Amino acid sequence: MRDPAGPTIVLEHGPYAAEVVGVGAALRSLTHDGRDLVAGWPAGEICPDYRGWVLQPWPNRVGDGRYDFDGATHQLAWTEPEHGNALHGLVGWVRWEAHQPDPARARFHHELVPQAGYPFALDLRVDYRLGDDGLHVAVTATNVGDRPAPYGAGHHPYLTVDRPADDLELTLPARTWCEMDDRGLPGPAQPIDETAYDFRSARRIGDLVLDHPFGGLTDAPAVLRDPESGREITLHLGEGCRWLHVFTCDTHDPARRAVAIEPMSCPPDAFRTGADLVALEPGESHRLAFTLTGS
Repeated sequence: MRDPAGPTIVLEHGPYAAEVVGVGAALRSLTHDGRDLVAGWPAGEICPDYRGWVLQPWPNRVGDGRYDFDGATHQLAWTEPEHGNALHGLVGWVRWEAHQPDPARARFHHELVPQAGYPFALDLRVDYRLGDDGLHVAVTATNVGDRPAPYGAGHHPYLTVDRPADDLELTLPARTWCEMDDRGLPGPAQPIDETAYDFRSARRIGDLVLDHPFGGLTDAPAVLRDPESGREITLHLGEGCRWLHVFTCDTHDPARRAVAIEPMSCPPDAFRTGADLVALEPGESHRLAFTLTGS
């Protein structure tokens, strides 16, 4: 039987192992000393809940799927029809070309062709590399068309230390956050001071429901930690990471068994608001990079 996730590439280095797949160039698993760092999904099944997805040419949502750019109006298909949104970009369900130059690295490439709603040509690349300090991820786009293209990028890892989110401590290097409406669309960024969403110092998540973007990032990492066992996952932010979207998986089954900490170049709905949206010029490239470390 053909795996709906496409071919699987297994990466290994020291105590780390990972699986990345050809459909969506997605991260299916990541372990440290045999213990899960991300909540993935079994081989032979369709990827659930956008786990491990690469988010290009936009992360999260475009409200109404409709946006204006460079003097023209564009209409994307609603891929979240219950809320009238275009969700998580255009490359999650497509097959990427894959190459494994050595046991610790995988490279994926996809040619995004101009299409209804997004009439722009991009060459896309995702690089995964295991090292002594964990999994290095780089998400790159190059405009190969003849006009500027609106662009944003993200990645969608669901982090786990095999404990409910309520019991875990979270640290986020963010100075702003956005309120969200019932369609999952953000309001303006506002200071995080004296709010329930201030995680600049490590503290327990408790019963707080998180599905929010965080901005104003510093150079410090994001950390998810189990204070009982001492296990933790650290997300080091690299080039192009200007936002984090944090989701406590309350709508999943089982609920609150993982915490998605999603590095992004822009917040949700940036195609409409313009917040940190990249206007990628012909021949120009954009790179989003981060590292996941487990202990």
